[in-house]
Amino acid sequence: MTPLALNGLGAPPLPGSLEETGLSRAVVAGLILKTLYLHGAQSGRSLSDRVRLSFAILDEEILLLQQRQLVEVRGAHGHSREAYVFDLTGEGRTRARELLKSNGYAGPAPVPSETYRWWVADQSVRRHPISPDRLRDGLTHLVLGSEFIDRLGPGVNSGTSVFLYGPPGNGKTEVAHSVARVMGTPTYVPYAVDFGGQVVQIYDPLCHRVCVDQEDDHSEAGLLLDGAKHDPRFLRVHRPAVVVGGELTLADLEFQELSEPGVFLAPPQMKANGGIFVVDDFGRQRVRPRDLLNRWMIPLDRGVDHLALPTGHKLEVPFDCLVFFATNLDPEDLVEEAFLRRIRHKIPIPGPTRRQFGQILRTVCEERGLSYAEDAVDLVFREFYERYGISPRSCHPRDLVADICDHARYRGVPPSLSEDLLRRACRSYFVNMDSSLPDGSESDREVGENGHE
Repeated sequence: MTPLALNGLGAPPLPGSLEETGLSRAVVAGLILKTLYLHGAQSGRSLSDRVRLSFAILDEEILLLQQRQLVEVRGAHGHSREAYVFDLTGEGRTRARELLKSNGYAGPAPVPSETYRWWVADQSVRRHPISPDRLRDGLTHLVLGSEFIDRLGPGVNSGTSVFLYGPPGNGKTEVAHSVARVMGTPTYVPYAVDFGGQVVQIYDPLCHRVCVDQEDDHSEAGLLLDGAKHDPRFLRVHRPAVVVGGELTLADLEFQELSEPGVFLAPPQMKANGGIFVVDDFGRQRVRPRDLLNRWMIPLDRGVDHLALPTGHKLEVPFDCLVFFATNLDPEDLVEEAFLRRIRHKIPIPGPTRRQFGQILRTVCEERGLSYAEDAVDLVFREFYERYGISPRSCHPRDLVADICDHARYRGVPPSLSEDLLRRACRSYFVNMDSSLPDGSESDREVGENGHE
């Protein structure tokens, strides 16, 4: 099958015939039977909404199923066949059960693998470069130096990989999420993809934020296909930002078999196609950093990934996402220099300066409805950072204001940056106090970089 051409709107066009869906009669007929078996009698319109194909396409198959005495009409809500209520016959139920044993998928119709590859290439992250102004605008909610942003931009526009490193609490993961939000036009995610009879579910509501104009497209009520502007087997979503952390294993990067036979869940890097894939806490996974980097070398170089089904069969799938490796560890302690050279853009995120700390604190105070006081910055630096050798972190202002509100609520006073509340918040956040000391005075014990003894 030759992939369909785009409709000029950057969206998969609405298929007007069975041939244009790229699916066989057997696949569509099987979806009809399995859907009626699992959900009971359906009107033509309801069936169309569930399968995500127009009723005109489905009706050709329904008529054939009626001729084979697998489907029958149970009633009608109007005069058109779209208003007829269809249900399985006894023989139809037997056939549906047989189909479910071999392939349990009964959701929205999948798109063929070649259509999926074409869609990913058409909406590649490499085709949507970010200008300096747009990147700066997208990061205005974070207090970052201009030098950092100027180093980040080329890495983002490379469409390959970026290595972010530095102490914890300075916003590495939030930077990656922010980049995804400014990557430009939305993208289209299929509910599922058919790889030669094996169905892989792509859409994940935890990873894909549906655009406002399609918030209800994936609801149980379904979509009125008469008003569809693009192939309803796809959802229009914001560019995804998929994050994996220290729990990641190499097995997690392969297809995950679901309880239904013949149905698999896409791994996280496949869900991230068209957006950002963040490997957070790099170096703390239950797999050696070297092995994890080796896993990404071919996909990063060639834009394709080879994934294994539990049966042992290998599938070639697109790999089109910007990969962020984020770590709190020293990069030289993780892997050899030769491996790091394969990741061209390596960018440190330092802790905030005193001025940046004040900017963050001012923003947090505005969000919480507190009056900002410059003296609060001096107190934190003088009595805690400098006294105990603590390094400032970008997350500290947010956490300290939250602690101030906790102390104020307990004491029954309005939250503020008063010296009393600020000292109480800092003592509970930074220092393990000796409860035997009078008046909550600080102990003289040293604290480490993480704010604890």
